[in-house]
Amino acid sequence: MNCSSASTRSWCVFDIAGQEEKAAKLEEQSAAPGFWDDADAAQRTMQELAQLKENVGRWRGLSARASEARDLAELVEADEDAALAAQLAEEVQGIQSELEKLEFELLLSGPYDERDALLSIHAGAGGTESQDWASMLMRMYLRWAEQRGFKTTVLDLSEGEEAGIKSATIQVQGRYAYGYLRSERGVHRLVRLSPFDAAHRRHTSFVLVEVIPDIGGEIEVTINPDDLRVDVFRAAGHGGQNVQKNSTAVRITHLPTGIVVSCQNERSQGQNREVAMRVLKARLYELERLKQEEEHARLKGEHVAAGWGNQIRSYVLHPYQMVKDLRTGYETGNTAGVLDGGIDGLIEAYLRSQVGEAVS
Repeated sequence: MNCSSASTRSWCVFDIAGQEEKAAKLEEQSAAPGFWDDADAAQRTMQELAQLKENVGRWRGLSARASEARDLAELVEADEDAALAAQLAEEVQGIQSELEKLEFELLLSGPYDERDALLSIHAGAGGTESQDWASMLMRMYLRWAEQRGFKTTVLDLSEGEEAGIKSATIQVQGRYAYGYLRSERGVHRLVRLSPFDAAHRRHTSFVLVEVIPDIGGEIEVTINPDDLRVDVFRAAGHGGQNVQKNSTAVRITHLPTGIVVSCQNERSQGQNREVAMRVLKARLYELERLKQEEEHARLKGEHVAAGWGNQIRSYVLHPYQMVKDLRTGYETGNTAGVLDGGIDGLIEAYLRSQVGEAVS
């Protein structure tokens, strides 16, 4: 296929023939004896097969629409029918819109981009001000997920003493949840007139956002039970009060790394422990991946930003209104819209910057 035009370049990048071949192999695997002996692995294979079929179907459907539009264009040219011309214009616009959507999804081609995400929010130094900023970010991500039709589950939440939250871990379930949200990893900075300062002075607050793919049940991570400290406690409601008589919430500390995960969302201690272990496995896997990336960057002589120094975005509410991503240069004055979940522009700018594509 000639890949000179924009549309055919997208077709070639997707490699529809290769995807169809891969789907055929997975179908062959699913029909093999003993396929369902490992139910978890079989389920993952079937999910991958369904996603491949959906992707191929969308590209094939778009190709069919384009072919029909060409036929319609020939009729319009021959008959000069105004009604047909209007129909053609509408169909061309629809095809272009669908193509742009599919092209954008090609940016989400990382190994785990299609997976669910585990998003953690941690208030920085600054007490109530930073904790309130953490709760604002939590609301922003919950609203964004709701607008996209993603399912969210708050696995763990630590309330602030006066307002806001100290930390939270949210499971975001939906196709490409991790692919989108990985753009949010890093430190988020807020500048505003503090509602908690009687003198109404301007304050700067920082919150760390961590995002990892939810693959805890799909990867082999060996954990020595002796390396774990498991604590159980009562699940807490708003303001810190205990809402259950029994100790169902679970906190697991991985002693060699100091990683702490907890879950208090489920009704039973066993369920909370299972979820916490899944999150721990995902975090340990991500930790190892980051170590490898940092080592590769070090060997190549690249700068490796660390932890709290990795500020990615500023949200300024005073003395002017501006949200600016420091990695891409993308900025908007619609701070209210961003904090209400309208972060798609910021996410798209980041994803395009990763493949060297200019942001319009």
